Amino acid sequence: MLHVDLHCHSSVSDGLLEPAALVRRAAANGVQVLALTDHDDTAGLAEAREAAAEAGIRLVDGVEVSITWEDMTLHMVGLGICPTQPELAQGLAAIRAGRWGRAQRMSAALARLGIDGAQEGTARQARGASIIGRTHFARFLLERGITPDMQSAFDRYLARGKPAYVEHRWAELAEAVGWIRAAGGVAVLAHPGRYRVSSAMRKRLFDQFVAVGGEAVEVVSGAHGRNQQRDFARVARHYGLLASVASDFHGPGESARDVGSMPGLPDGLTPVWERFV
Repeated sequence: MLHVDLHCHSSVSDGLLEPAALVRRAAANGVQVLALTDHDDTAGLAEAREAAAEAGIRLVDGVEVSITWEDMTLHMVGLGICPTQPELAQGLAAIRAGRWGRAQRMSAALARLGIDGAQEGTARQARGASIIGRTHFARFLLERGITPDMQSAFDRYLARGKPAYVEHRWAELAEAVGWIRAAGGVAVLAHPGRYRVSSAMRKRLFDQFVAVGGEAVEVVSGAHGRNQQRDFARVARHYGLLASVASDFHGPGESARDVGSMPGLPDGLTPVWERFV
């Protein structure tokens, strides 16, 4: 089986490494097929593609799209996309604009709690990225010594129901799948084990995902333990979905798994990367 990692982030969104450095790290870890899937942006793909050619690995053009489904925020990875396809590009631009507005509201929420300077601090953390996300806020709170680690920043301030969390409407499920398919890509439901849903909700999610053209699911994920890997392997077989392997790597010291560190797929699944290699 090929050594693959089909979900990771660069400094274009909320990763710590620039695209070329991320690719070099993946190559050093033995990755043969890598997908760069920055949040709602494809601006890092050209640099990553050049670095991949130099490193002798295959780069799959990707993106991670933010979605609102039943008042929850979900993420969907698009693999094998054409990043310049107009429908996808326009959709992602609209999401990025919404992210800036949300960041301003989050900064105001922190100011009301007596934590000033969040807008400037998160912009510094973003280092010119096209988006500011909750990860940048968590880094700001850690830098200021307000929380002892990244997870505490989410637990105390940034998770849903906490004082600096801001509700926001992202793309609709069918809309996001449509953009990815229009761009020639495969829509992959990202890290489904992270979503706190009942069994009935999970069934609705997968039923709707498949109905609107979703084709794959992350079975092996940096967010999944072994039991979840087995669980989502069963889901993939039940729905006839392709299966993906994904670290969701954001940077050294921050991510549960390093880029390229994931185990292989369970038996009896069809790898999504067969579409690209």
